[in-house]
Amino acid sequence: MWDRVMYMTRLLENKVILIVGGTSGMGLSAAKACVAAGAKVVCVGRDDSVAAAREALQDSARVIAGDAVDPTTSEKAVALAVQEFGTLDGLYHVAGGSGRKWGDGPLHELSDAGWQETLDLNATSVMNSNRSAVRQFLKTGGGSILNMGSVLAQAPSPEHFSTHAYAAAKAAIVGLTKSCAAYYANKNVRFNVIAPGLVETPMAQRAVCDATIRAFVSKKQALDGGRVGRAEDLDAAVVFLLSDGSKFVTGQVLGVDGGWSVSG
Repeated sequence: MWDRVMYMTRLLENKVILIVGGTSGMGLSAAKACVAAGAKVVCVGRDDSVAAAREALQDSARVIAGDAVDPTTSEKAVALAVQEFGTLDGLYHVAGGSGRKWGDGPLHELSDAGWQETLDLNATSVMNSNRSAVRQFLKTGGGSILNMGSVLAQAPSPEHFSTHAYAAAKAAIVGLTKSCAAYYANKNVRFNVIAPGLVETPMAQRAVCDATIRAFVSKKQALDGGRVGRAEDLDAAVVFLLSDGSKFVTGQVLGVDGGWSVSG
């Protein structure tokens, strides 16, 4: 676990990290890892997950409720980080989710609401948090931004994962990240993407509980015996990309997908 040998080096010592979507799943796991690596953390999440996150993180983080699609949420979170801890060094944007309930699906079935709601949830929210963070970083001389992508942006699975608005939103995150990485490199602001495969989270229960999809994933994500990912599988990469250990890394998409993107 994170209080043992792996991060005795304390890669995030004295860093202040904001995690948007940090109150459950991959975001909460990352928050715990960042704290163990020495960071002071501010987490933003949904109302229904804030209490549990506060219990899990105790006094090591500040946890607030907010809608990532609302542009004022990230502004308030950045201001809180500066107010509580004096600065902001890194942003990890995890918030997002499925648009199936609004009508996301194959293009010929995709509803207008499915398209707009899915893009707002997964792309507009990223723009909001990245904009707020970069404005702060320009005042303080730099920082690191890490955005949550998906293997589906570049390695689709038409039989089992055919939500085309979601894939488009995750591809948009890559475009935004790379263009910002190029523009802000001379300001010492770094932008990268982490792209997981199928990870067991509250959002992924449809797929995780489907025996046919699990059999598919056992071959598609063949590492470590062939399995669905766990939230903690991403943590080491997250800590590295937010730390000074990656100070010469920007504009990259790191797949943490068990082999999905290179399998047949």
